[in-house]
Amino acid sequence: MKVALLAGGTGGAKLAAGMQEEVGPDLAVIANTADDVEALGVHVSPDPDLVTYWLSGEIDAERGWGVKGDDFVVFNRLKQLGAPDWFGLSDRDLAACLYRRAFLDDGGRPTEAQAQIARGLGVEARVLPMCDTPVRTQVGGERGLQEYLILDGGQPQVLGVQLEGIEATEATPEVLETLRDAQAIVIGPSNPVISIGPILAVPGIREAIAASPAPVVAVSPYVAGAVVKGPTDRFMEGIGRPTTAAGVASLYAGLIDAMVVDEGDPDPPPTEIPTLAAPTLMEGAAGRVRLARIVLDYAATLGT
Repeated sequence: MKVALLAGGTGGAKLAAGMQEEVGPDLAVIANTADDVEALGVHVSPDPDLVTYWLSGEIDAERGWGVKGDDFVVFNRLKQLGAPDWFGLSDRDLAACLYRRAFLDDGGRPTEAQAQIARGLGVEARVLPMCDTPVRTQVGGERGLQEYLILDGGQPQVLGVQLEGIEATEATPEVLETLRDAQAIVIGPSNPVISIGPILAVPGIREAIAASPAPVVAVSPYVAGAVVKGPTDRFMEGIGRPTTAAGVASLYAGLIDAMVVDEGDPDPPPTEIPTLAAPTLMEGAAGRVRLARIVLDYAATLGT
């Protein structure tokens, strides 16, 4: 089964790791790039790199980002020399960003850079940035997303979300081909506003999903009625949507055929589409593979 997975953030990246175990190179992950940032002289692409590290098995799962067992020697020396210290990168994480910076400066595309990073780390699946031109999420019109998440700790009330540059971009040929050829399209359990929202806002992507004959299944980020990690509730509230699986489904209205919701979620599931209640907490490698298999098996029933 050829699978296209839309992902950004830990939930989607963990599901990607489980799906790679199931379908290997037939998985393509379309990753959010609207929280990319220029820091320490490099181009940082947090979501594509997070997905890549989960797929390569190098992720620091306890911290939730970066490479496990890595040091911060270079970053600490940069701080000592007076560089801004709000955005930390460990040494091997910084190496990937240095490679990307040089690749882009030589005229390469972000899509090609990410492909080479994934190949270099032995990843079977493909990791596709959602677009090749800059899009930046702004919170409340005045704060970059990374500043909001790191400097503000994701705590202030969200007063709207804007995507700078979204009108001037377009889906890459690789993304459109992936969606056209997919036998299942999955929207991962990522933040629907700041992780999935930017992907769907890229001109051409929503239309390509709608045109695909493949079943489209979303996975709710709510486990037992709460998010496992991150400020999803703040962003859902900030755009006036319920902080429930049904609220998430409302953002994908007209696009998804079904949704997988957590069997322990006390809130009513979406009523406009079919739902499958299943255990969605991804504990360890076995939990990631279990949920991947549940989602792909469910998608297969929808495609018959």
